[in-house]
Amino acid sequence: MSAALTDLARIDAVLGAAAERFDTPSYVYLTDLIEDRLADLQQAFGRWFALSYAVKSNPNPGLLDWLRERIDYLDISSGGEFTLAARAGWQAERISFTGPAKRRDELQAVIAADLGELVIESLREARLANEIAAASGRRQIVVVRLSPDRVPKGFGDHMAGRPSPFGIDIEEAPDALAEIAAMPHLRLAGLHIYSGTQSLKPAAICENWRIFMQIFRDTCAALDLRPEKLIFGSGLGIPYHPGDQALNLSEIAAEIGPELDAFRAEPRFADTRLVLELGRHLVGEAGFFVTRVISVKESRGSRIAICDGGLNANLAASGNFGMVLRRNYVMHRVGGDDGGARPEEKLDISGPLCTSIDKLGGAVLLPRVEEGDLIAIHSCGAYGPSASPVYFISHPLPREVLSLGGQLIDVTRIRGENA
Repeated sequence: MSAALTDLARIDAVLGAAAERFDTPSYVYLTDLIEDRLADLQQAFGRWFALSYAVKSNPNPGLLDWLRERIDYLDISSGGEFTLAARAGWQAERISFTGPAKRRDELQAVIAADLGELVIESLREARLANEIAAASGRRQIVVVRLSPDRVPKGFGDHMAGRPSPFGIDIEEAPDALAEIAAMPHLRLAGLHIYSGTQSLKPAAICENWRIFMQIFRDTCAALDLRPEKLIFGSGLGIPYHPGDQALNLSEIAAEIGPELDAFRAEPRFADTRLVLELGRHLVGEAGFFVTRVISVKESRGSRIAICDGGLNANLAASGNFGMVLRRNYVMHRVGGDDGGARPEEKLDISGPLCTSIDKLGGAVLLPRVEEGDLIAIHSCGAYGPSASPVYFISHPLPREVLSLGGQLIDVTRIRGENA
């Protein structure tokens, strides 16, 4: 689904039209690219897994509404995301709730709404949920998140294998699970592991899933649990930077498939639904951040394009969203090189803010860029406006546009006085 392998002329027509109609900076989400990714996931993993979308990656209500008939489950990480999902038409029974610091009011709201599964991350949370469910005369379905003691190398972020706020350490799991299973107003329906994110290494992903399966085997045997649901945190990454190699899902399926078949054939898991939870891998490459060049200047031997959107609108592309060393995202000038009329040259790209860290690209090789041109940054469909300091210095807020069947729909969620 990488834009480098698709028709950039067609994409540019959509991006240009969105910028003309809705202004910039803007995020444009191409639903046909998400459809392609869903088809790839179904072909590679459909025989084993249902799919769950992690709302944290992109909570846009228009996108959530569009996904409602196309994916099995949602995973939310706050009461606010639950409200967004409900307003987008999602039934509570199709939603799970993950997160390490769930508040009493959030738990009261989702339990009252008949949440599908509450993902328990600590004994404190289990005890509080049991108390709330008892007070309302309910029995809440839960799955317990486990934290493995190791994560293979090859993941952009490790959420286990070290001191972590996420889940119950497997060293502590036997006693904790026994206590949770005995709580009268909770029904233990399964287990959940999400220990590493943003991997582009098939071998690491397969090894991680092997760890999951062994933990699930051992834990379920110890509890004599025949789980209704086991949730695999996918860890599937996307290419952000020049030179990144996109994942080949068929390669992953070919390697891990026989082991998944053997796992499903075990009597304990014969009726278990396996769920693959993913976020950026589904929607990330379908989103483009479009920013307009306001000014071009020469400074001490460098040519600099200064744009109307920077880290305020796209923190991740600026390199300030967890990157250790800043690397350019893949990007292009909308319209390309005008049929060869614009030779390539190196360009620094900055945003509109009064800070030196507001940089979207350094020494980027692009067709010559002039004032008024549009620059499109790839792989921006996840962790966009909702993960950016959009109110910093009070520049215009980014718009969000859904490209749907030839139509452009304004689905901007975060609006201000200037929107």
